[in-house]
Amino acid sequence: MKKLMLGNEAIARGLYEAGASVVSSYPGTPSTEITEFAASYEEIYCEWAPNEKVACEVAFGASLRGARSACAMKHVGLNVAADPMFTLSYTGVNGGLVIFVADDPAMHSSQNEQDSRHYAIAAKIPMLEPADSQEAKDFTKTAFELSERYDTPVLVRMCTRIAHSQSIVELCERVEKPLGEYVKNAQKYIMTPGNAVKRHPVVEERTKLLARLGETTELNRVEKGGSEIGIITSGTAYQYVKEVFGDSASVLKLGLVNPLPEQLIRDFASGVEKLYVIEELDGIIETHVKALGIACAGKEMFSPLGEFSQTTIRKAFGMQTAEPVALGSSIPVRPPVMCPGCPHRGLFYALSKNKITALGDIGCYTLGGAAPLSALDSTLCMGASISGLHGFNKAGGAETEKKTVCVIGDSTFMHSGMTGLVDVAYNGSNSTVIILDNSITGMTGHQNNPTTGYNIKGEPAGHVDLEAFCRAIGINRVRVVDPYDISLCESAIKEELAAEEPSVIISRRPCMLLKYVKAKPAAVVAEDMCVGCGSCMAIGCPAISMKDGFARIDPTQCVGCGVCAQLCPTGALTCAEG
Repeated sequence: MKKLMLGNEAIARGLYEAGASVVSSYPGTPSTEITEFAASYEEIYCEWAPNEKVACEVAFGASLRGARSACAMKHVGLNVAADPMFTLSYTGVNGGLVIFVADDPAMHSSQNEQDSRHYAIAAKIPMLEPADSQEAKDFTKTAFELSERYDTPVLVRMCTRIAHSQSIVELCERVEKPLGEYVKNAQKYIMTPGNAVKRHPVVEERTKLLARLGETTELNRVEKGGSEIGIITSGTAYQYVKEVFGDSASVLKLGLVNPLPEQLIRDFASGVEKLYVIEELDGIIETHVKALGIACAGKEMFSPLGEFSQTTIRKAFGMQTAEPVALGSSIPVRPPVMCPGCPHRGLFYALSKNKITALGDIGCYTLGGAAPLSALDSTLCMGASISGLHGFNKAGGAETEKKTVCVIGDSTFMHSGMTGLVDVAYNGSNSTVIILDNSITGMTGHQNNPTTGYNIKGEPAGHVDLEAFCRAIGINRVRVVDPYDISLCESAIKEELAAEEPSVIISRRPCMLLKYVKAKPAAVVAEDMCVGCGSCMAIGCPAISMKDGFARIDPTQCVGCGVCAQLCPTGALTCAEG
């Protein structure tokens, strides 16, 4: 049977067919759907872990016991999982272990544009890179085979376009993989210096064997075409190359992108007049080719920035491109904004109005840094808001302590904010931390987390009590506010900033997009009272606009949160009570 599948869905199918037993992940676009689809197979135990490091360690534990296991994450998540992954390269595996990482060229939903192939090289772990959904499924199964044959974790690199595009996939039956025998082996799995020094030569020899595999494996293939142009490529760039050149150029498509082959590349290069390397982001294949003493053109023609396209390649080769269709100047710019009724909006307004410096974090609330709220001063990485606030206040002292806070979501707090708050409590900085608890992991599409009380399948699960947790680690001042109540938010912020000790404000209201949250009737504008002052526009709600000098409420968007009504100086805006 064949089915049209997203790349991420195809990976989940590959996990199923390969007999995988355990999958642990932290949601992160564009990787999230891998684990969500995998959870639909009853044969696979799936979970949301607090962060990617934990997910990788769970996969290791399952592998150690003899099960085929996996974890999935986006590229910045691999930074978090790097600690266990690098040492996993030394320990090797028992059951097959595959780490899926999804890069995000053009940063559609990310804070940087890193190339995960560097991790494969640095950790000396083999990496596969599929170019469509069928390969995503097939490479998943192959990755488990390589993992067990070569005693190594295997990285599979996706990117946004492959993860979220669809192509035909041929489905196969699941092949059950019996739980392997666990045998205690201290020298292999206890990485003290004395044992690790003996494992490093094993890693180097494994890399040589994998490099030899790269010369003959079907993962790498030569597609003969014209001899004038030869192109070495991989992943999504391969699709663009084929669409532009068809059979007019010869192509070496690399599916095993670490370690890279040598003789295969030499042979391919000798059969073409001019050699090009086309790869998104960094020139990793190009550097390898040039290190072999082979002349090629690469990054002098192609940018290391962003995504490629058919047009990108056509322009680089001086080929004719289609004229772009000009859009009318009247079409408005539509930047990403917080949803109508977003529980973060009122809290951010209170911060902005009172000119509070606010260190931000990763999540929906990052949008609070945009105009008109402009409420954030920084966003670095998951959990950095709390640690950053601690450092900011230690450096600035009393001058900054009374006017600086940080904001962090409930899921992000569980991911990597907890340790920062421990640092605040332990080292006694006079810092005010605001946890934006919207009862879900919002930005990646409503995944549960340890604070929601439900697991990946929506079943009741362990529940972290944020208030009790904060007090347990030494924060004495912990209070909860409703972010729809701007006055309450303002007074809470002022009181906690005035306190001479660490404090936590939990801004709690569920995301309006959750199924169980019911909208209220839309706000109403009394035109005879509206003076067109625009005060209601200060919160940046997409349901509010100005027309003919008066405020307008779009009833199809407004959820009746009542935040705008609190800003209206004339009382022209009203909302239903209750």
